Amino acid sequence: MIHAQAKRTRHAIRSGQHGRLIDDGTDRCNASDGLLAVYHGFSRLARRRFRRVTPPPRGIAAHESFLMSTASRDITAIEHEVAQMSRPFRLLQEAMHGVIVGQEELVHGLLLGLLANGHILIEGVPGLAKTTAVSCLASGMHTAFQRIQFTPDLLPADLVGTLVYRPSTADFAVRKGPIFTNIVLADEINRAPAKVQSALLEAMQERQVTIGSETYPLPEPFLVLATQNPIEQEGTYPLPEAQIDRFMLKLLVRYPTPREERQILDRMSRASAPTTVAPVMNPQDIAAARKVVDEVVIDDRLKDYIVNLVVASRDPKSFKVPLEGLIAFGASPRATLALSRSARAHAFLDGRGYVVPQDVKDVAPLVLRHRLTPSFEAEAEDKTGDDLVKILLAHVPVP
Repeated sequence: MIHAQAKRTRHAIRSGQHGRLIDDGTDRCNASDGLLAVYHGFSRLARRRFRRVTPPPRGIAAHESFLMSTASRDITAIEHEVAQMSRPFRLLQEAMHGVIVGQEELVHGLLLGLLANGHILIEGVPGLAKTTAVSCLASGMHTAFQRIQFTPDLLPADLVGTLVYRPSTADFAVRKGPIFTNIVLADEINRAPAKVQSALLEAMQERQVTIGSETYPLPEPFLVLATQNPIEQEGTYPLPEAQIDRFMLKLLVRYPTPREERQILDRMSRASAPTTVAPVMNPQDIAAARKVVDEVVIDDRLKDYIVNLVVASRDPKSFKVPLEGLIAFGASPRATLALSRSARAHAFLDGRGYVVPQDVKDVAPLVLRHRLTPSFEAEAEDKTGDDLVKILLAHVPVP
C-alpha cells in the first residue's frame, strides 16, 4: 500500500499536480516533503498533515471550515471587530435577563431587530412582560423612547403630528408627534383603526413622516416595537397585510414554566421590583455594530438557500415541499432580505464573523411566521405559520 501511495505521489509530482497536496493549515506543501513522507511509510502524523483537496462535506462544521479558507475578507479580523462591538449587546442582554425571567426568544429577538435595523411585532396574552421587555431595551440605551397606547379613538395626527395655526403670526407651525423618537412602543397596535395603523407605513418603510407638504426624516436609530393581544377580537382591528410585511420579525411570547414563574414571584413580588436597566450603549455604538453586522460573511450557497426557502413558500411544488394548497400567499422578497440581515445579526450575537446554515434556520420562524398566510385547508387542519415554516425547513435542501 505504501509503494502504491508513493507511486501515485511521484506521478502527481511529475505531472505538476502536486499543488493539490496542501497542508491542514492552508500552507502549500513542498513536493519533495510529500514524497519523503510517503517513503517513510506515511505515518499517522504524515497522513494527518498531507491530504488531497476535496469539496467540503455537508454539515455545519464543514461549512465553517470551508468558509474560513474561502472568505474574501479575513474572517479573523471581522471576528475581532465582532468581539469588540458585541460586548455592549451582551451586557444589555444580561441586564434584561436580570429583570425578565426566561423569555429567551423575546430578549434575543429584540436584540436581533435592533442590530438588523428591523421593526418587531410582539404577540402574546396579557401579563407576559411584553411591555416591560421593550422598556428594558429602551432604558439600556441612551436613546429617546415613546410609548403610544393605541385606542379606537386615536387619530393619525396624534401619532405623526399636525399643523397648528398660530394667530399671533397668522401662519401654520408644525407640531411633531410622538413618533419622532428612537424607540417607539406601539402598545396594543390592533386596537386602533386602520387609518391610524396606516400612518405608520411611511415611517416604518421610508423612515420619514410627511406633515402637510413637508417631509421630515426620523432620527436614527428608529425602531417600532408593536405589541398585540391574540385572544381578544372584539374592539380590535387586524393589521393589514401591507403593514404586517413591514415588521421584520414576529415574536411569540409564551407562558413561563412553573420554575420560571416561581422566579418571577421571588423577584417581582416586591413593590420596588426593578423594571428598567442602566444604559450600556449609545446610538453611535448601535450604528457601529450595524456596520460590522453588514461585514459578516455569508456564503453564496447560503444566499441560494435563503432564496430557495422564500421561493418554496410561493411555489412549493417546484421544490417538492408538501405545502400545496396550504399556503394562500407566500413570502415576498422583503422576507429574503430580512432572512439575510437577521442571520448576520444572529451570527454577530454568537460571536462569529460568518453565517452558518443553523443561523438561517434559527431566524426563519421569526421572519416567516407572519408572512405565510395559511389557506382554508391549513386552518381546517389547525396548521399555524410556525407549522408551515417547519415543513419548509424540513424539505428545502441545506447546503
